[in-house]
Amino acid sequence: MSDKRLHPATIAARAAGALNAGDGGVIPGISVATTYARGADNALLHPRNMYCRDENDTVRQAEEVIRQLEGAEESLLFPSGMASVTALFRTVPDGGRVVMQSGIYWGVTSWVRGHCARHGITLEEVDATDAGALGAACETPADLVWIEVPSNPWLKTVDIARAADLAHGAGALLAVDGTAASPVLTRALDFGADISMHSATKSMNGHTDVVAGVLSCRDRAARVWQEIARERHDGGAILGPFEAWLLMRGLRTLPLRMERMCENALRVAQALDAHEGIEAVWYPGLPGHPGHEVAARQMTGGFGCLLSVLVRGDAARAIGVAGRLQLFHRATSLGGVESLVEHRATIEPDSGIPGTLLRLSVGIEDAGDLIADLRQALGG
Repeated sequence: MSDKRLHPATIAARAAGALNAGDGGVIPGISVATTYARGADNALLHPRNMYCRDENDTVRQAEEVIRQLEGAEESLLFPSGMASVTALFRTVPDGGRVVMQSGIYWGVTSWVRGHCARHGITLEEVDATDAGALGAACETPADLVWIEVPSNPWLKTVDIARAADLAHGAGALLAVDGTAASPVLTRALDFGADISMHSATKSMNGHTDVVAGVLSCRDRAARVWQEIARERHDGGAILGPFEAWLLMRGLRTLPLRMERMCENALRVAQALDAHEGIEAVWYPGLPGHPGHEVAARQMTGGFGCLLSVLVRGDAARAIGVAGRLQLFHRATSLGGVESLVEHRATIEPDSGIPGTLLRLSVGIEDAGDLIADLRQALGG
């Protein structure tokens, strides 16, 4: 069967059909060689493998699983999410122009601001959920429009199809950071995005033991994509085979994990939305969320594992609530099988995040246990 006819759960569970080429095992093997042999005639024994910098069958197979899940023409893995982001932004020419969504992951915002300043690139940050504001920003020609759906930590939801129309009207590519959704919930390329990016460290891996990033494209022949591939090869921004194998292992349960995490996150969001100790809840699965209607159109099977809340009181109160939690680990990141809580202003002190905001990544534990833990922490 064509991968276009298979559902995500089938693609993922079968690791896109990979077997261990060495012994026929149903678990894909790991190729750890750093260089590859030639025959007596000096021809490569494996035509695609000369040196491992980005020629590794384990990495290629992990990329193939992601490519099929994304519905992409090609996917390329990088050693971190930020490495994949920087690979894309480095294709913007000096003196070019970028339109970037405001209020997104601070690590991206901070790096992009510095990169654009160093290279004479005009950067306009705009609330991309405001169609009028994004439209105005796209009245001027640009090279790249960057959005994050849903955004971190505000869980804002941009209409990807409209953003694609506006970006293309400005002569720009649209790139979407879909880390908080994963390709199981939202395939950005299907809505007109040119490039999809994920921090594969998060829900794609799901076990908090791999750092990786990935870019996927609609058109592998596009000039920008060719530049990205060449720079990855020449610059050596590669993912190791063991990390790729661990990522592939995680991908095999991605649809199942996301189903449970989405169910849990919605129940947690509903419980917190009704709690007197919480001033506001941001989760696109709540009908009152400003982006709920857009999210319902773009997300299939759930609204993600990430939510943010404002605790009534001050920063000390919010930190106290986090400190009393017993089932949520106090740690940064998201998308793992274990639930995490962050006092985001501590993690990103220069980002303008209010001191009362707690960000929750909801895992696969029993939802009732998680809700009881939150209630006891808020009652203290």
